[in-house]
Amino acid sequence: MTEDLLFLDRAAVMACAADVDLCEATAWALGHHAEGATRMPAEGYLPWTNDAGGQCRSLAMLGAVEPPGGTPVRGVKIINAATTNPALGAERAGGVSLLFDQHTARPVLMAEAGWLSAARTAAYTMVSLRHLGPREWDALSVIGCGTLARAHLELLGTQFPQAKSVHLYDTDPERAADLAKWLGQHCPQLHPQIAPSARAAVGAARVVVTTTTVDTGFVPAAWLEPGTFVAHVSLSDLLPDAFVTAEAIYVDDVDLVAENPRRTLGALLRDGLVAAPGVTPRRGDAMGEGAAVPEVNGTLGQVIAGRIEAVRPHRGHVISNPFGMAILDVALLEAVHQAALRRGTGQRLCLY
Repeated sequence: MTEDLLFLDRAAVMACAADVDLCEATAWALGHHAEGATRMPAEGYLPWTNDAGGQCRSLAMLGAVEPPGGTPVRGVKIINAATTNPALGAERAGGVSLLFDQHTARPVLMAEAGWLSAARTAAYTMVSLRHLGPREWDALSVIGCGTLARAHLELLGTQFPQAKSVHLYDTDPERAADLAKWLGQHCPQLHPQIAPSARAAVGAARVVVTTTTVDTGFVPAAWLEPGTFVAHVSLSDLLPDAFVTAEAIYVDDVDLVAENPRRTLGALLRDGLVAAPGVTPRRGDAMGEGAAVPEVNGTLGQVIAGRIEAVRPHRGHVISNPFGMAILDVALLEAVHQAALRRGTGQRLCLY
């Protein structure tokens, strides 16, 4: 007896993804998550420092979507990163994902994970913007101009044809210039403008997407104009006061965000400065004795499932701050897998 699995390299993943509505697959998984039809074991996390002093980490993220009466999808994403990779001309993060057979539990598909991981993050942003963003807008700002920014802008054009202008900012001006050039070649409907500062970029549009790798916040509430939607994709771009003064805050999973103190919102939840949904503790501090604590409104999945109200930015700003769930990687990979089977795309690898 022999056993094999299907392998998809990045080119094959991208070709198959062209046949898939990534946002629809993302919304499908989020809706089932809101209904309790998903499972995500604790994330495996292994950090180290390389010989060049770069911070490295390996993440192993298992997930399952198990819709009642439907076909379950189970798999894992292994995504590794090193802060020194960009200086070597390599993407900061990369890895592989696996899908598991329902009956034998064997891996049936292995695929390059870096591109699809970025695409699933971008798809989450597009779905959140669809449900929580301003009703009318035609420009957005992107802070951080690397791989993740490119994935967002590539998907943006297919989901929001009204978007015309993109304000770009990166601490490395060359990276912003490279992204502007790429947009001219691949997304000519989007007109890039390179902002002279992060503050200028944030104030230039009512839709702001942060795709940096910083671990120290730099965007205060004062930079956010009324009516702004912030897709806080990164860990820590927003300063605490941006969350404390937000008109509404949505996440993908409250517990996952709360359990990660490395992100600004996680630390605020841990310290009781922002409350989880349904929990309204009060505190005495500089704001006054017994001042109310702002509260996370809920999850994007709950909005999609109709369980909670969607608040769009009006007099203040609305924040979307996802943790990044393995179930989304698994759901998108299964959609890509089915496209690969229809196309007859991929390479068979013999295990034994």
